[in-house]
Amino acid sequence: MFYSSKIFNGYTMSEKIETIVILDFGSQYSQLIARRIRECNVYSKILPYYTSAAKIREEMPSGIILSGGPASVYAPKAPKCDKAIFTLGIPVLGICYGLQLAIQTLGGKVTRGKAREYGKAELRVSEKDKLFKGLPAKLQVWMSHGDKVQKIPAGFKKLAETGNTEYAAVVSKDRNFYGIQFHPEVVHTPRGKEIIKNFCSICGCKGNWTMASFIEQNIKDIKGKTGKEKVILGLSGGVDSSVAAALIHKAIGKQLKCIFVNNGVLRKGEAEKVRDVFAKNFKMDLTYIDAETRFLKKLAGITDPERKRKIIGNEFVKVFEEAASKIKGASFLAQGTTYPDVIESVPIDGNPSSMIKSHHNVGGLPEKMKLKLLEPLGRLFKDEVREVGRQLGLPEEIVMRQPFPGPGLAVRIIGPVSKEALTPLREADYIIVEEMKKAGYYYKIWQAFAVFLPVKTVGVMGDERTYENVIALRAVESMDGMTADWVKLPYDLLETISSRIINEVSGINRVVYDLTSKPPGTIEWE
Repeated sequence: MFYSSKIFNGYTMSEKIETIVILDFGSQYSQLIARRIRECNVYSKILPYYTSAAKIREEMPSGIILSGGPASVYAPKAPKCDKAIFTLGIPVLGICYGLQLAIQTLGGKVTRGKAREYGKAELRVSEKDKLFKGLPAKLQVWMSHGDKVQKIPAGFKKLAETGNTEYAAVVSKDRNFYGIQFHPEVVHTPRGKEIIKNFCSICGCKGNWTMASFIEQNIKDIKGKTGKEKVILGLSGGVDSSVAAALIHKAIGKQLKCIFVNNGVLRKGEAEKVRDVFAKNFKMDLTYIDAETRFLKKLAGITDPERKRKIIGNEFVKVFEEAASKIKGASFLAQGTTYPDVIESVPIDGNPSSMIKSHHNVGGLPEKMKLKLLEPLGRLFKDEVREVGRQLGLPEEIVMRQPFPGPGLAVRIIGPVSKEALTPLREADYIIVEEMKKAGYYYKIWQAFAVFLPVKTVGVMGDERTYENVIALRAVESMDGMTADWVKLPYDLLETISSRIINEVSGINRVVYDLTSKPPGTIEWE
């Protein structure tokens, strides 16, 4: 525990809080590591791999985690950390690449394995160290590596192995270093959270970071940052923008000016619902702009999903700036940007991770944007955002609303965006949501939605031959959107959804179900 400042996205903190620093070596799972630490009520902060030991010391962390990464530690340009990190006296946990880097740095040897180990493996714990406290001698873990530790440095001891990896877990008590070859942060390591919790205990953390403390401090931060200036928020009605609006409104009240842009790719009834909930019920200052024709004209004929995202992002800014120019005294643009948005859009702090896709509220904003950004949720995961919403008094219908992409239905139409595709997609999506709610599944899973496919199939309806389009149903369960598994929905529910779509939605004669998890796929199709 320590007295810290400047930890929430540049805001000033002035309270004691336990923190574990994660050095990111380009792993797509770095944010997931951060999330698992927070589940232990310990604040986590990601820094680039090249952060100096002196800078880390200034953060005064309780512990350090070295993330995984796509590189090989023996490669000429492999990312490396400051060697002095291992002399700070702070507990360090190396995960996958982080383990290998520590071994290589401290005098051991890492080589290419005879076979790549990817997927589930049985971990056999040979030493019941603090890291595996309360855990059985055999554990299911998730592996994802091609290199392996061949020789450990002097003073190191093996803690566990798998059939393919001799040094699956190691420890150096003198250096207060722990290393594991597997990934405890993913759901495929069922008891991984307990391993991370054990590491937090090794670091002396007791767990004092909560959403209540986050809300209290961020309200102070928002007030301090904005002063008497107005803040404009592009309200979509989704969980992220809704919670951001509630948080900012609680902090500065009428200084918040919300703008809702109908971009033409919203779900059925979306525009009406947003105006009812926020303008009428919450009494927020809300401006409604119907720009459907404008957006659809820009999107006409565009099939590439990245171009769709950029077009919608750029056009949103233009529409937004036109509306914002009419509001005097506004200096800030507020957004509901969250951690998963950031990690899938750009490498955090310049780290060598691969971009999966851009998000219109992260990478699609042109440089000419005249307003300063205010992103109060920029270091939170979705379930944390939901909890903030609950504590702010938002209704469960909004708090538990399933994620919806910024580019809307444009990225759920495979191919060009048109009214001919949007109309059946909206109707099919509405049916899916309605039936999922009736069956009690909507609020239990992460996401369920329809995708319009640009292929036609032969069908028979009545005595007539049909040649119409296909709708794909996607339903996944997830903790935070970083990984996801497809949901085994009951056959009778699938039958009801399929039957209703085919009978009620004009132009659709076939429904298919997506059985792909993330990874290897993404949750959205585009």
